[in-house]
Amino acid sequence: MKHLLATASAGALLATALVAAPADAAPPPAAPARLTNTAHLDLLLQEVRPPAVPGHSTYGSAAVELPWTYADRNADGSYRRVGGGTYDAATNTYGQGAFNTDDVARAAVVYVRDWRQTGRAASRERAEAVLRGLAVFQTTTGPHAGNPVLWMQPDGTLNPSADPVELPDPSDSGPSYWLARTVWAYGEGYAAFRDRDPGFARFLQGRLRLAVRALDRETLRTGAATETADGVGVPGRLIVDDAGASAEAVLGLAAYSKAAPHDAAPRRALTALAGSIERLAATTPQTASWPYGAILPSAASRTSWHAWASQTSAALAAASSALHRPSLLRSAVRDTAGFEPDLLAAGGADDLLGPTPSDRTQIAYGVDSRVQGLLAVADRTRSRGVRALAALQASWFFGANASGSPVYDPATGVTFDGVQADGTVNRNSGAESTIHGLLTMLALDAHPSVARAATAIRGLGARDGLRVIEAEGASTTGAVFTPDPASTAESAWSGKGLLLRKGQSATFHLGAGLHEVEAVVQQVERGTATPPVSRWRGGGVRRTLTSTVGARGITPTSGALAPQTIGAVRGDVLTVRALGGAVRIDALLVRPAVQRVAFDGGPTLLVDSGRGGTVAVDRGARVERYRADGSSLDPVTVRAGRVALPKGGFALVR
Repeated sequence: MKHLLATASAGALLATALVAAPADAAPPPAAPARLTNTAHLDLLLQEVRPPAVPGHSTYGSAAVELPWTYADRNADGSYRRVGGGTYDAATNTYGQGAFNTDDVARAAVVYVRDWRQTGRAASRERAEAVLRGLAVFQTTTGPHAGNPVLWMQPDGTLNPSADPVELPDPSDSGPSYWLARTVWAYGEGYAAFRDRDPGFARFLQGRLRLAVRALDRETLRTGAATETADGVGVPGRLIVDDAGASAEAVLGLAAYSKAAPHDAAPRRALTALAGSIERLAATTPQTASWPYGAILPSAASRTSWHAWASQTSAALAAASSALHRPSLLRSAVRDTAGFEPDLLAAGGADDLLGPTPSDRTQIAYGVDSRVQGLLAVADRTRSRGVRALAALQASWFFGANASGSPVYDPATGVTFDGVQADGTVNRNSGAESTIHGLLTMLALDAHPSVARAATAIRGLGARDGLRVIEAEGASTTGAVFTPDPASTAESAWSGKGLLLRKGQSATFHLGAGLHEVEAVVQQVERGTATPPVSRWRGGGVRRTLTSTVGARGITPTSGALAPQTIGAVRGDVLTVRALGGAVRIDALLVRPAVQRVAFDGGPTLLVDSGRGGTVAVDRGARVERYRADGSSLDPVTVRAGRVALPKGGFALVR
């Protein structure tokens, strides 16, 4: 998928867009007064005149503008624009294409927001040209009317069936992320042009209504309202069973419904999708155990979360405002004030927790998704704590990441394509990374105090948060095995696994202190196999676990690789013995009772792992304390060397 770090390498002979890259050396130059700079996105744009195709049209007859999917970095720091898939020089085509609906829609949102924020005529012109280009992708006739084709070749020819194949195939034959993003762009576009260009706004309105009819036909009026996932009732009417995809449609529907509050069908779609996201969020109500208050992205997986497409809290905040439903905000608060401190202490917006941190790559899409949600909730709740968390998350762009260097340059508008766990930076700068870097910068420019706090931070200091202790490293009488497959659409093993049969045992070493411990264990679907039963002892804990889940339902596989709570373990040694069945352990998730992460040039974040109590802090430090809902306690200046933290809350030490 396009959110991954890897980019296409073919097509270097195509038109080249040149722009200077961020300097490799730190520190970066001081940020200008305005952080948003669309220069690199502008250079990714190409003017295109798509050939006439039945069922595809746009507003007017002028050429459209579309952003190239990828931009590979040259040795001299400039960039060449590249499409997706294998390039055929003879036909000047790609297996996928040069332009894709996902990036076209999101680029339109950037230009719309920049125009509304600054009044720049150039951004208005590009917003219209890109929105007109987006319309070409949308199929307007036939059984799949309303759905967009995903890919387009450099000459404007649509490519409904890409190589490699992406589902649905053809790409306009069913619900998709690209349909959701099309709704997002049309909704924000209509709201912006409604009073400035009523004719174009009416065109966007008609196209949004066409997309909503596709949503009704293929998502909102089909299948069961409630499905089963590992025995848990989950909403069955999310776009591609996914809260992340649905959230991006909600962002557009909320903007549209504020501008056209009496248009019934889009408002019904907004109500239905936001309600489904809220219902999915309610299936994981606890903040003290995995996923620590996060809204899971997929209704079909109870055991994976990813930062990319994590727009659910922003979407719920927007829907709460548009629909005048304060209740929608509760889950968004839990996903931000409750989950974000744990996420930051664990290392930040990883590409996958599945349920261990299985892919610690971090990309602009993931970080931006978190920043958008934090700021949306802070604006609605006026929480200083959530606003401060937004600054900490946004500081990723300015050096608070595994590389220790900036990944966004306000002088050029370049956002690098991502940072690996080992600090390696992918210095390519494709459309998705550029777009989401700019969306964060637009949000920071709208929140100057958050921008000042984020840009003051230049790196990460010491961290003591979530650790993964691999099961294969334990002292054991069991057997280490290699999972096959290691990853499914539902979850991912973090390495090898440990198999304990009845009577076999293993000993783990946690280190000194008090730890909150969860065991990631392969749980079987009840009635399909002998239930695995294990007994855990150590540091004041004696717990027997039966590792089973309910009926598979819509999940990809029977059973689940899922965390089970062991509890608070004091001291180093934790042992487990198999009492029955085949106990398969992936890893332990271990969090200190109080988690810490220091931000160079900013505060130290303290996170209570769920029990409350006091923590040692330097005398004279100023401590701002916040409950798990983001509400604040009185700040204190530490006199006696310790400070009390609210249960499940967080604090900033300055």
